[in-house]
Amino acid sequence: MRSRRANAEVVVVTGASAGVGRAVARRFAQSGASLGLIARDAAALQDTARDIDALGGRAIAAPADVADADAVLAAAERVAAAFGPIDVWVNAAMATVFSPLSEMSADEFRRVTEVTYLGYVHGTMAALRQMRPRGRGTIVQVGSALAYRGIPLQSAYCGAKHAIRGFSDAVRSELLHDRSGVRLVMVQLPAINTPQFAWARTHMQRQPRPMGTVFQPEAAADAVFAAVRGRSREYWLGRTTLLTIIGNTVLPGLFDRMLARTGIDGQQTGEPVSPDRQDNLDQPVPGLHRAHGTFDALAQERALLAPGPLARLGVVALGALAFVALGLAARSIAPRGSASLGHERN
Repeated sequence: MRSRRANAEVVVVTGASAGVGRAVARRFAQSGASLGLIARDAAALQDTARDIDALGGRAIAAPADVADADAVLAAAERVAAAFGPIDVWVNAAMATVFSPLSEMSADEFRRVTEVTYLGYVHGTMAALRQMRPRGRGTIVQVGSALAYRGIPLQSAYCGAKHAIRGFSDAVRSELLHDRSGVRLVMVQLPAINTPQFAWARTHMQRQPRPMGTVFQPEAAADAVFAAVRGRSREYWLGRTTLLTIIGNTVLPGLFDRMLARTGIDGQQTGEPVSPDRQDNLDQPVPGLHRAHGTFDALAQERALLAPGPLARLGVVALGALAFVALGLAARSIAPRGSASLGHERN
């Protein structure tokens, strides 16, 4: 067993073998953290661990399928035994299927839900088992603008992200009731350039692609790192996330129609899906475990990070100003209108 390095944060990241999870692990390693890495593929986790060591952190690979609650709890205990009490837990594991609901099986829908939603539930349970007795710690739920606005071809994934938000709100209220020092924060992301588009199961004819403005995983990792050190309950990354969440709140019907027109083609490239394409829904795909996907040429390095409550307050303030302006305009017009009508009656 290794002892805890003095003053080093102990951070657990699920989905740490690739994509956002791998980028998050690297970001915390840069601060000298001790990392517990959870994902299914043991070899890929060892590769991530080598990244961590090269960046000045320490890592232990704890292979587990996040859909297995007992395996996640055991992985948490293994990390704590190696490095000491867990300070930060980041839930980032996910799975999706690109498909209309009519072409999905119930088993596919269930598997996406077990990984993307129940995986966060299991991770949160494991984190709280470690943190509640000490009365401190931070749990980060890596979310998405799709936690507020569902899009076509990803009904299972969008449903899971919505569920994570409701689950997190409930648990946060329980922690506040208990006056616990454990903090739970969500980070809502835009489209991120990860390998999911190369290995997610798809029933489409053309290759999947991220929709809208795309960002690199490092932008998401920076957001998670900032959220741990911030004070807000939620953070929104990127202007597209802000516009999606706020726009859907104000005009959901317009978003329904807009996505009906653009959401299908907007999530597909011009390349046909290969008949021998492998997917990672039920088991890992070897050889693709990296942080970046295949859309580096489109992806932006930096993105605006806004506390969700502040962004909402800004929208309310703008709405109030617009209401006042309309009211003043109506008052300035009304007297002239009344005089004119009165004159006509005479």
